[in-house]
Amino acid sequence: MVFRESETVELKAVVVEDIKKEIIAFANGQGGKLYIGVQDNGEVIGLDDPDGTALQISNMVRDAIKPDLTMFLHYETLEIGGKCIVFVEIQRGTERPYYIAKKGLRPEGVYVRQGYSSVPATDTLIRRMIKETDGDSFEEMRSLEQELTFDSAQKEFSDRNLPFGLVQMKSLGILSQDDIYTNLGLLLSEQCMHTIKTAVFEGTNQNIFKDRKEFSGSLFRQMREVYDYIDFHNQTRSTFDKLLRIDSRDYPEAAIREALLNTLVHREYSFRASTLISIYEDRIEFTSIGGLVQGVTLDDVMIGISVCRNAKLANIFYRLELIEAYGTGIRKIMDAYEESGKKPQIITSDNAFKIILPNLNYQESQYQKQQVMSEENDSERIVIELAKEQGAVTRKQVERLLGIGQTTSGRLLRRMTERGELIQEGKGKNTHYRFL
Repeated sequence: MVFRESETVELKAVVVEDIKKEIIAFANGQGGKLYIGVQDNGEVIGLDDPDGTALQISNMVRDAIKPDLTMFLHYETLEIGGKCIVFVEIQRGTERPYYIAKKGLRPEGVYVRQGYSSVPATDTLIRRMIKETDGDSFEEMRSLEQELTFDSAQKEFSDRNLPFGLVQMKSLGILSQDDIYTNLGLLLSEQCMHTIKTAVFEGTNQNIFKDRKEFSGSLFRQMREVYDYIDFHNQTRSTFDKLLRIDSRDYPEAAIREALLNTLVHREYSFRASTLISIYEDRIEFTSIGGLVQGVTLDDVMIGISVCRNAKLANIFYRLELIEAYGTGIRKIMDAYEESGKKPQIITSDNAFKIILPNLNYQESQYQKQQVMSEENDSERIVIELAKEQGAVTRKQVERLLGIGQTTSGRLLRRMTERGELIQEGKGKNTHYRFL
């Protein structure tokens, strides 16, 4: 029998510490064969105690490699030219990536086969293997970071007299049955890499910053600290009805709470971009990554239909009585403004979800109102001149001419049509507006 190293064959004279890397690389790839008692050049030198060697490898695999790989290894003693060697066949594992337990799911712990050598895997390859074996659910995938601490989570559970040990971590999905932390565990740990960025602006645009801050750590810690930050900027205004003083806050506390919890529970955590909270004089905007779950429309959300992107995370928030079931958050936000004469806005795109809460105490100055009216009049005058010149205009022409979006142009043309300044003709793509 001729022995030669290849992408699927590794030769070792004796058992050494690095043999773990070879076994891991084969299990993470297409499998391979390991011969102990054979020199790199293919010379058979044999082993004095092949049974002891096989047991040594078996113990090493069981104690030093995660997840459990023992079921994918087959041991056999072969006699070649009167000398005994140990043959180990390693199959491709089903829970890739496999890694050295002390090193974790990092390149220095995960190995793959490259030519005749076993080399550290890249972060990208590690994530790809996790996705292949764990599925597409981000919160259920194994976390690349395994050195996690849970001070904030422990406090949240303790404050509600709920246990938070290994049993609960496994039942909630924070730990796998193999004692490996999931991405859900990462989100609730102090090592969570996702952050919330807040900013306070002067006026109603982003021209001038008054303050900005970034919040990190466990989602529970971010939840508490961000709420306190917003609450600090949620001013109380006083009015008088004769001798009666009436205090009212800029934003309903219930609306703030539900909007914040919505951004935490429903955002898409497979992207690293931060959640954004922007505080203006007239509104607060909560912008989270990830649009609506596929198959759900904004109309569905508004009538209370809820399909949760992060079901296990939502379940934990539900157990802690931070949220209620059945998608009541948006409804609570709307109810908080019901008698105010102002209405929150929900804006969605393919990759983002925005909740806009209007400031109940904000009043436009007369100058601002006149400025808006002047800008609207100028826009209408330009549209009329174009309609006169061409005989008719389309919405897309108005968008290009004024440099405005589809929604704004549609609102402008609708207002002019209702006042009788324009007549709408045609349907669908052939819709145009003629000057009277």
